[in-house]
Amino acid sequence: MSRLAGKIAIVTGAGIGIGAAIAERFAREGAFVYVTDINGETAGETVARIAKAGGKAAAVVVDVSKGQDVTALVRRIDAEHGRADVLVNNAGILVRGEVRNLTDAEWTKLREVNVDGVLRLSRDALPLLRKSAAGSIINISSIMANRGLRPLAAYTATKGAVTALTKGLAVEYALFNVRVNAISPGYIETAITDRMLRLPQARKFLIDKTPMGRLGSPDDLTGAALFFASDDSLYCTGADLLVDGGMAAGL
Repeated sequence: MSRLAGKIAIVTGAGIGIGAAIAERFAREGAFVYVTDINGETAGETVARIAKAGGKAAAVVVDVSKGQDVTALVRRIDAEHGRADVLVNNAGILVRGEVRNLTDAEWTKLREVNVDGVLRLSRDALPLLRKSAAGSIINISSIMANRGLRPLAAYTATKGAVTALTKGLAVEYALFNVRVNAISPGYIETAITDRMLRLPQARKFLIDKTPMGRLGSPDDLTGAALFFASDDSLYCTGADLLVDGGMAAGL
């Protein structure tokens, strides 16, 4: 398999969960992957698995909410490869709680990671992506971007912003031959959802709401990411692909 042979990919939040699964799939498909994460240890573990499988990757500590980290990443990639072909904006955090109890600090951090981080990387990596023959940005949004759920109003607002930003960037970046698409997962078993999914009632409720009868795994997202990263999607931009086991269709 080599659908991404020779491509240079950046995956944020790739130390664990969805980001790690996407990074490993890209490497198996022939890409050199910059595995970025705020946690250098977990990023290194992802790179170690990639190397063990025969792939190529580098771990880079990046906090997407900090401009200096993003600048350093872009400069490194420019020096080492001179271009980037794929950017996956996956890094994100979850803050639970009713908005009436949300502090300014919590909201600021949520916005800085989930929205500002996506915008900052998409902006700062553009010069590298323009040097690609077929640049692609993939933003990880959520099915919650278009619906409300207690106690996740603030989180859903940030994901709604990611979906809207995807569409705006798709129109703007088409001038530079850079595609911008989103993937909106349903309930995926990751560290972010672990607290809720440990509750038997919550797990049963969500499975019952999913027509396919199960929750998703990080690996369930990798096919969609590969499609948007590869030349199979050369005429696809501004899309928001649901990967949710049919949950949104059944609600």
